[in-house]
Amino acid sequence: MTLITDQNFGGERPLFGIKDTRLERITIEDGESGIKFCHNIEADDCKFYGKYPWWHVDGSHITNCYFAAGSRSAIWYSNHMKMEDCVIDGPKFFREMNGLELNNVQINDADETFWRVKDLIIRNVKLHDGTYPFMFCENIDVDGLESDAKYVFQYVKNAVVRNARIVTKDSFWETENVTVYDSVLDGEYLGWHSKNLHLVRCHIAGEQPLCYCRNLVLEDCTFDAACDRIFEESEVQATIRGHISEIKNPLTGQIVCGSVGRITYDEFAKAPQDCKIITTD
Repeated sequence: MTLITDQNFGGERPLFGIKDTRLERITIEDGESGIKFCHNIEADDCKFYGKYPWWHVDGSHITNCYFAAGSRSAIWYSNHMKMEDCVIDGPKFFREMNGLELNNVQINDADETFWRVKDLIIRNVKLHDGTYPFMFCENIDVDGLESDAKYVFQYVKNAVVRNARIVTKDSFWETENVTVYDSVLDGEYLGWHSKNLHLVRCHIAGEQPLCYCRNLVLEDCTFDAACDRIFEESEVQATIRGHISEIKNPLTGQIVCGSVGRITYDEFAKAPQDCKIITTD
């Protein structure tokens, strides 16, 4: 493997087409497409400032690197990548990729990050600010995620999420085959229009969660007191610890909980209206 160390590069495509190369303490300065159409690249303790620095790279391992705010849209169309112990300040990272693993990565502008990524592994990642991370991703395995970005996990298919704390709005919309374990989900309109959403030992906060769902399952979950109009027009099987403030217009299924403040069926309620609600306190 070729080794390149302690150099600065700038301009247009300075490292175009390199392969089987390890980069150490490299700086990609202002410019565009610093590393493009490359194969089998390692980068350690490097800094990236220019736009689009890592496109069309097949096989890469990135460790202890920094991507500045100016490195927007930095990593696209790059398959089989592992990134560890990095800090990202730029938006719109990770697009149109297959086989991406992140360990101990902090993303400080998560705007439009992780779009159309397949086979994504997340371990101890922090997302801050921005909108719509994880749009249209498939085959996701998450263990350890903190996020305050808005509209996370929209149109996602086949995902398992563990040990997450997500403070957001409109999360998990239009998802299919998603299971979330041992997580805090705080935000308005959780899980609307989802199919096969399964929540296990989760705490749910925010207005009007889990409406218009098909095959929704909750096991041993809790709801914040401020949650209202829950389960409207949803097919639901749920076991809830403690109190639910309001259940509105559930479609079918069974809800077991400690107690319910209010059960509402209004003029917009749809048939069959045969959801069983069982209180245990």
